Amino acid sequence: MRVNGERLAVTMRTPGHDVELASGFLVSEGVLVRAEDLLTARYCAGAGSDGVNLYNVLDLALAPGVASPDSSLSRDFTISSACGVCGKDSIESVTTRSRFDVSDDPLIVDADAVLDLPGRLREHQKVFAKTGGLHAAALFDGRTGELRVVREDVGRHNAVDKVIGWALARDLLPLRGQILQVSGRASFELVQKAIMAGIPMLSAVSAPSSLAADLAEQQGLTLAGFVRGESMVLYSRADRVSCNDAGSHEEFSIATNQKGT
Repeated sequence: MRVNGERLAVTMRTPGHDVELASGFLVSEGVLVRAEDLLTARYCAGAGSDGVNLYNVLDLALAPGVASPDSSLSRDFTISSACGVCGKDSIESVTTRSRFDVSDDPLIVDADAVLDLPGRLREHQKVFAKTGGLHAAALFDGRTGELRVVREDVGRHNAVDKVIGWALARDLLPLRGQILQVSGRASFELVQKAIMAGIPMLSAVSAPSSLAADLAEQQGLTLAGFVRGESMVLYSRADRVSCNDAGSHEEFSIATNQKGT
């Protein structure tokens, strides 16, 4: 990925939705907020031995007045597809201050609806169904339950960047009232990405890291982990999940960790 002709990062990704991937990444880094902040995105020449462009280099031009990424954001080596935090100079550079406050989002969602999200995501994981090897992220409207978008990628953080890039292109940020569902665990960076996009709730089928739980609690994001079958663990802002209508699941429970409320 290049910004205004300058190299910013190299990442391993599943090809497809590359502009969403790059623009979502820049939202997560605090560079882009509105669709008009991105002027153009184009592939640079990068031909293989047969002379065909591999479409592996993307250059993004920022609109006039939009500050270029801080040089400290530049990765000195290839970003692992499993951990986008790798290559950061320090943990402080990851905790970019968001322009959106998720703590005051009035979202209230029924617990049954949250428990249904992993299954609804799986129904749309077309590449995973064929390979069993890709992560996925989806955006759901917390008020209506509507599935807004699904993206798959070999990297968890890439899939989330593609979802956020999709929303940026439609000028939907901040994503108030929305739920981000991911297919794997909830890392620190996924929580950070949700906060930067103004998403008030992150749901994961597996565990969050302790740093992810700490950041979610600090910023007022609802973090749900182990969302499987009849139960989930709420690590922060459990008040956004309502148990009043929990009737469609025969056995229902919500547990909180020691830091939970």
